[in-house]
Amino acid sequence: MTHLNIGDKAPDFKGLDQNGEEVKYSDYAGKKVVLFFYPKASTPGCTAEAKDLRDHYEDLKSKGYEVIGASADSQKRQLNFCTKNELPYKLIADEEKEIINAYGVWGPKKMAGREYEGIYRTTFVIDENGVLEDVITKVKTKEHTAQILTKSL
Repeated sequence: MTHLNIGDKAPDFKGLDQNGEEVKYSDYAGKKVVLFFYPKASTPGCTAEAKDLRDHYEDLKSKGYEVIGASADSQKRQLNFCTKNELPYKLIADEEKEIINAYGVWGPKKMAGREYEGIYRTTFVIDENGVLEDVITKVKTKEHTAQILTKSL
């Protein structure tokens, strides 16, 4: 799991979004950011999480949050995921796992008795000063916005 805790400074990041445009953390200076990491685009849990954030996107924006998703998927896969689900926020294609490693969300996982390396579904809520105000490691995919807004009030 992540080595980052509430109160830590959020690691800087930059990557390409689903449209091939650069996304840099510095572009969000002075803004609150919800940075969510998900294992794989278009899988059931990731789709449920992305749709919950989409359906409550205006609620998050009204509280001052910018939303950014990230996974190790390719730019093309991110674009397909974004288009198919009409996601209004940026999805970073972190194929080199630079951001994923900076936030400590890559490591050993188990599923159906099989061990493999993958992304831990984790969300970082970053305040206007670049400090982690919440680290959500037990993400409820269908109720994720509520988790963010409840803890961040």
